[in-house]
Amino acid sequence: MAFDIDMIKEVYSNMAERVDAARDLVGKPLTLSEKILYSHLWDGKATKVFTRGKDYVDFAPDRVACQDATAQMALLQFMQAGKKKVSVPTTVHCDHLIQAKNGATSDLQHAINTSNEVFNFLESVSNKYGIGFWKPGAGIIHQVVLENYAFPGGMMIGTDSHTVNAGGLGMVAIGVGGADAVDVMAGMAWELKFPKLIGVRLTGKLSGWTAPKDVILKVAEILTAKGGTDAIVEYFGPGATGMSCTGKGTICNMGAEIGATTSTFGYDESMERYLRATDRADVADAANQVKEHLTGDAEVYADPEQYFDQVIDIDLTQLGPLLNGPFTPDLSTTVGREMTEKAKANDWPMKVEWGLIGSCTNSSYEDLSRASSVAQQALDKGVKMKSELGINPGSEQVRFTAARDGIIGIFENLGAKIFTNACGPCIGQWARYDDPKNAPKNSIVHSFNRNFAKRADGNPNTHAFVASPELTAAIALSGRLDFNPLTDSLINENGEEVMLDEPTGWELPPKGFAVDDNGFLEPMADGSGVQVTVNPDSERIQLLTPFIPLGNSITGAKLLIKAFGKCTTDHISMAGPWLRFRGHLDNIANNTLIGAVNAFGKKTNFVKNQLTGDFGGVPDTARAYKAAGINSVVIGDHNYGEGSSREHAAMQPRFLGVAAVIVKSFARIHETNLKKQGMLGLTFANEADYDLIQEDDTFNFTDLNEFTPSKQLTLEVVHVDGSKNTIMLNHTYNQSQIDWYNEGSALNLIKKENAA
Repeated sequence: MAFDIDMIKEVYSNMAERVDAARDLVGKPLTLSEKILYSHLWDGKATKVFTRGKDYVDFAPDRVACQDATAQMALLQFMQAGKKKVSVPTTVHCDHLIQAKNGATSDLQHAINTSNEVFNFLESVSNKYGIGFWKPGAGIIHQVVLENYAFPGGMMIGTDSHTVNAGGLGMVAIGVGGADAVDVMAGMAWELKFPKLIGVRLTGKLSGWTAPKDVILKVAEILTAKGGTDAIVEYFGPGATGMSCTGKGTICNMGAEIGATTSTFGYDESMERYLRATDRADVADAANQVKEHLTGDAEVYADPEQYFDQVIDIDLTQLGPLLNGPFTPDLSTTVGREMTEKAKANDWPMKVEWGLIGSCTNSSYEDLSRASSVAQQALDKGVKMKSELGINPGSEQVRFTAARDGIIGIFENLGAKIFTNACGPCIGQWARYDDPKNAPKNSIVHSFNRNFAKRADGNPNTHAFVASPELTAAIALSGRLDFNPLTDSLINENGEEVMLDEPTGWELPPKGFAVDDNGFLEPMADGSGVQVTVNPDSERIQLLTPFIPLGNSITGAKLLIKAFGKCTTDHISMAGPWLRFRGHLDNIANNTLIGAVNAFGKKTNFVKNQLTGDFGGVPDTARAYKAAGINSVVIGDHNYGEGSSREHAAMQPRFLGVAAVIVKSFARIHETNLKKQGMLGLTFANEADYDLIQEDDTFNFTDLNEFTPSKQLTLEVVHVDGSKNTIMLNHTYNQSQIDWYNEGSALNLIKKENAA
């Protein structure tokens, strides 16, 4: 029996009427994405046509999911919203605070010992407000959601950028900041700019060493890390329907790495098989009753150029295994000769020290079974592992079933380390080095989604390459970055040359899924008597104090940092050891922008304090300005704030007195997060004005009293020699978002409205 089946049936009961109304309004056939969007309008049935990439629209998502690192701040905010219970089905998943080091049992116990205060807080808040709670070790949020909550045609939001994984089951699932999640949990509309649509037509069929992972690695190469911004990527064609549900999830998952709002596939037989295999026959039966509305109209897929803003064609028969990286997920290289040439030209370490399989991207039963077929060949043919190998199963259900079927044992027989059913190295929770900043240059290969510098192990010299689980296993066997399993042989323990056969696996476990304890705790029906206590001396959890409005007269603001080049949310608010402070805004603010490269001097965490003339860390300098009653400003480059959806990257600068972030362009989620926290997220009308900003600059916003939708703002830049530049700034604030600014934050407005 599925969770929340009544809610799912209600969504389906409204779908036909709402899709038909939207089709009549638009006056043409609809894509799947449009069907889901128009059937989830806050006001119900569509009454107007929305312009893609322009109109802001209020939606009514069906559910919310939070992981433990972001749930802390989200729930701390929800506690201030004045509600007795969440308004939509919501879950919390404890997967981020478990560090990989010695192995599953030891690592899980260590996490419980060190983060029990946080886990207890999340469990008690979940119990009080009617939120489903998944214990530490239960699994990675996105795999657990796919197995238990995702459903075709639904809309969900989650406080993690890889919420998009649920698109593998035909959802529009979108990563958001915690403040957005609070809106929906509190029963309010959720706002999103109506996305553009990118269609990806898949023809042919995957075979041999090519996997669903290679599809998204190819798409990342084509679109780059920001080519999907403000768009939904919709996959269709015979290559799509011929792919497994979890394979679709892998593709949707890494859509976050091209900046896409989300990605999705139409409902098909593979999704039905997955629903029935995961004990959700009731969802499959309900979906079958409305299945014509759970995929794009036939006319759309027959002539996609007429209905999508961009169409990409990929012939799966011609696609080969790829490696993407290092340091960016969109640098794609074909295995073998091309990798040899690139590695030599760029001085990438050819020796591979680790292969890592798992994370929310590739940790399904199918993924583990295909990788284990490679591992079994090594055992059968006498090939020793040349690299270390680590495995993170996606959920306790996957792990238990894989152990029952001998898959985990195969990895263990090869000497692999089985980590907890948790994110682990994928998010920097990997105790690989005692001193990662001074660790050696090396290469690793993994099936994760992100490979920014320092992402996995904190070592800026680790060159991380993204590949499918089966290719990761093969490269780990060879120990070489340029190993091509299609053409290259391995030397076994007898000195013989052996070739690896093509990997094989099971889409679903032949004996069905099984689990003793999936780790789920159902909340009390009435949690009003639950007391949530927070120790005021805690270094892990801190109750929030509302932000004070910045007002319409910001003058004398000082430059905090002019970020040079890529500045992701990892640079703004690092993960790794800082995860322990995700529920304590004051403490985690001490990592604010310490990873960003200062354009002046090209160093990290080294900026000028204009009050003293001394140089110091970014957080210390920001606190000095704040203590003096002076606002500060952050300047950034293109795609500022790409990466994880973490709202801390907006809340921390706000807490430290940053009034405005001015950049060439924003990543979607981060721009929204800045707005939610009541600060200014602005872009240069003329990108070249970025070059005008000097180290000792002071900023005056001259017309904030005229802050209105679509009207540019004027910034006076005062240089240390007394000279000035006046530059124009663009913004995307609508009136509701300007109201957030005027109230100090979106949460302040929610609380005000609930009290009315």
